Amino acid sequence: MPNRLRRAAGLIAAVLLTASAATATTANAAPSSGFDHWSCKPSAAHPNPLVLLHGLGGNGPGNYSFLGPFLAAKGYCAFTLTYGQATPAIPVGGTVSIAQSSAEIQAFVQQVRQATGAAKVDIVGHSEGAFQSIYGPKVRGYAGQVGKVVALAPPTHGTTFGGLVSVGDYLGLRPLVDQVLQQFGCPACDELIVGGTAVAKLTTGPIAQPGVKYTVIASRFDALVTPHETSFIREPGVTNKYVQDTCPLDPVGHVGLAFDPTVAQLVANALDPAQASRVICAFGPPL
Repeated sequence: MPNRLRRAAGLIAAVLLTASAATATTANAAPSSGFDHWSCKPSAAHPNPLVLLHGLGGNGPGNYSFLGPFLAAKGYCAFTLTYGQATPAIPVGGTVSIAQSSAEIQAFVQQVRQATGAAKVDIVGHSEGAFQSIYGPKVRGYAGQVGKVVALAPPTHGTTFGGLVSVGDYLGLRPLVDQVLQQFGCPACDELIVGGTAVAKLTTGPIAQPGVKYTVIASRFDALVTPHETSFIREPGVTNKYVQDTCPLDPVGHVGLAFDPTVAQLVANALDPAQASRVICAFGPPL
C-alpha cells in the first residue's frame, strides 16, 4: 500500500478513536453500559452482554478500541479479552491452537455471564475472532448460552492467504508479532487455511446452531480472507452480507472492518434489528 494511503488510513482511525472516546464517556457513566466495566449490569433493552473477540496477531483492547466504545455508547455491556497468547509477556494473541484459544474464550463467556448475571451473551468477532465466534458455540457446545453472533470476515471455510497476522501490523505490534512467530510459531495459522484441521472440524455437518442468530459481514476488498465468499455460511438462520451491499464505495479492507463506522452501524443493527438505524456510509481503512 502506498505511504499516502497508510497515512490516510491512520488519520481516519485516529479521528474515529477520538470521536468514539468522547461518546463513550457518557455511556460509561451508566451502570447498564460500558466497555470492560465489570460492574456493568445489562439493561432490559440489551439483556445480553457482548463478548468481543479480536483477530490473529492482535489483542482485545487494540482490536476493539473503536468498536468497543461505540457499542457501549449504544447501551451495551461489552467485554473483550486477549486470548491465545503464546506467552503472557507479549500482548499478541490468537497464535496458539484454535482448540486452546476456544477453551479460553469459553471460560471468558462464563466469566461475563457470572459477572453480569446474564443467561446469554452475544458475540462479535473479527477475523480469527470471527471464526472463534462460530467455532465455539458448535464445537465446544455452548450455543445455548449465545443469543447472536456477528462475525466480521471469518475464514469459515478456510482462507487461501496466510497473512492473518496483519491485524497485529495495523495495531503497531509487528515487532512483537515477529518475536512470537519466531519463538513459538503459529499453530492457528495452519489450522485456518483451506483444509486446515479447525476448518474441517467446523464445517463437518451444519455450522449454524439452533437458537443462535448469525450475521456474517465481509468486504469485497478484503485481501486477507480470500476468496471473500469463504466467510459466508449458506444455512438457515444466517444473514450474509457484504459491506458494499449497503455502501458500494466503502473501500474498507480486512483489518479496517473493526475501525469503520459503516461496519459499526451494521453490527449494531444486527445485534438489535428492532431498533436498527439508517447506515450512513463512510470510508473505512482500506487495508
